[in-house]
This record gives sequence, C-alpha cells and structure tokens, in this order.
Amino acid sequence: METGNKLSTSIDATVPTAARMYDHYLGGKDNYAADRAACEELDKVVPSTRRLAVNNRRFLQRVVKTLAAEHGIRQFLDHGSGLPTQDNVHQVAQRIDPESRVVYVDNDPMVLVHGRALLEQDERTAVIHADMRETEAIFSHAETQRLIDFDQPVAVLFNSVMHCIPDSETDGPLALARRVADRLAPGSFMLMCQLVSEDPEVRKFVTDFMDQATQGHWGRVREPKDVAEWFEGLDILDPGLVEVSTWRPDSEVAPRQLTHEWIEFGGVGRLR
Repeated sequence: METGNKLSTSIDATVPTAARMYDHYLGGKDNYAADRAACEELDKVVPSTRRLAVNNRRFLQRVVKTLAAEHGIRQFLDHGSGLPTQDNVHQVAQRIDPESRVVYVDNDPMVLVHGRALLEQDERTAVIHADMRETEAIFSHAETQRLIDFDQPVAVLFNSVMHCIPDSETDGPLALARRVADRLAPGSFMLMCQLVSEDPEVRKFVTDFMDQATQGHWGRVREPKDVAEWFEGLDILDPGLVEVSTWRPDSEVAPRQLTHEWIEFGGVGRLR
C-alpha cells in the first residue's frame, strides 16, 4: 500500500487491486480483466470468497443503520471505502437522517474518480485520496474538517481493510486502531474487521497470493486473536466479536457464511 505524497493518481488496469476485486465479487462493473483473473485464481483455494464479500457488505450496512438509528451517530469516516456500490454508507445513514455526513477514504485512484462523480451533488459527503494509515493527513484534510466535528461522536469504519495493512509497530493495524481511537470523542464508535483463518495453510496461501497479485499492496490474513487485540479498552457492542454474517442479522433467514476456510471477523467498539 502506498503512503503519503507517493500515492499514484493513475489507474493501472494490469495490476489487480483489492477494491476492484471486491467490486467484482459484489457484481460491480468497475473492474478489469486482471482483477477478474485474480478472483478466479483465489476462488480455486477459497471458493467462499464471493459470499464472504456480499455478507461483509451487508454487515457494514447493518452497522451503519444501527449506529445511526440506535446511537444517534450522524458522522462517519470510512477508511478504505472501496468503489461505490448499492446502499453506500451515506445512503444508509441519510435514510435515518438526511443531515448525516460521510467522508470516504481510499488510496485507489479509481475509487476517487468514481466516488467523486457519484457524490458531486451531495454536499454532506466527500471522497478523499489518502492512505488509511495517515491519520493526521486524513483528520486534518479540508473535506474532513468541513464535514466532521471531532469534538462530537463519530463512527470510524475499518471494514474489511485491515488485512491490506502489513504488520508494523508504528503503522500496523494495532497501532492504527489506537492512534485513531486517541483522536476520537467519548461515545464514538469503531467498526473493525478483517479476513481471518484458523488454518495456517490458508493464511499463507491467501497472504502470498494477494501480496504478489497486488504487487505488495497487502498485509496478511490473520487470526481472530489478532483482531481481538484491536478492541482492548473499547466497550464491544453485542453480540461481540463474531463472523460478521452473524452480527445482528436482519432476520432468522438472513444469509450466513456457510464455509469456513476463512471468514470475515470483527465487530463494533464504543469509546468510553
């Protein structure tokens, strides 16, 4: 993953990106042959990936709806937001309150192009091009400052993106989670989840495959215990840290993740 001023604004259709692969799995059209080929190879070892992507998107929508409707959150900061699809964060939140404000953050230049085109008529929503690890740059960005009041509770979203970040004492997922939490007002929320597996062979294959396919724009598939560490010091909303299709499902017959070679694992924490 690129950082700082080195972020590229050009789109390379020959190198898969996590955002475009995710778009393909969700049935989107903003992806290239290289992204689709990478998905096909990934499916040979972890065939549940498409269902996992769909269930993860539904989890995000349920979280946003819950935080807006039950906890009065009216501002959202979505890290690694990916390409716009149906029922984006701002659409879910603004159905609860049209005054809800959302800032999307992504380092994929294609996200910037499509996101700004989609949101240009919405003054309460913005897309900024930044590496999700650059907390100071994101929080101080003009669009963030315009839309987000950090003296008030905010929902910070790290939805299915921490696996894109390599381990690092200064910029790894744990350091990032704690750095962001230190900047938030009490009563704020943090959604954090990522791909995990109890199978070391699956963890190694997917980590190596995605690192090679994305030319180094990847971290690793982790274990549930790694995710749990990010939530230390936060009050975790029921039902706790779980496979995300089981987080407050809409109904008894809501889709579940039925295969378990890897899962999306995490939850929502509240700052005291």
